[in-house]
Amino acid sequence: MYGTHDCNSLRKTDIGKQVTLAGWVHVSRDHGGVIFIDLRDREGLTQVVFRPEENAEVASEARSLGSEDVIEVSGRIAARVPGTENPKLATGDIEVIPNRLQI
Repeated sequence: MYGTHDCNSLRKTDIGKQVTLAGWVHVSRDHGGVIFIDLRDREGLTQVVFRPEENAEVASEARSLGSEDVIEVSGRIAARVPGTENPKLATGDIEVIPNRLQI
């Protein structure tokens, strides 16, 4: 598994870009069918958001993910919804909307 970027390098200037990230599932949260994954590599964390309306198949696969699973995701960088930014993370202004998941 190889990524085009590391989990701590993505910023607002990357919005709209296609990226591939690889790492460990740090935390997984299911909020009414929308799956939020904090993806971790040796550099940091990036939030990955699996929405059924974006890609139902990939979102369904994400439901099975658990802590410390190793994954690779490809998708586009998007701005987080206003009010959901995380100032504690260097990548807290963006999220990855995946179109591919490899476990």
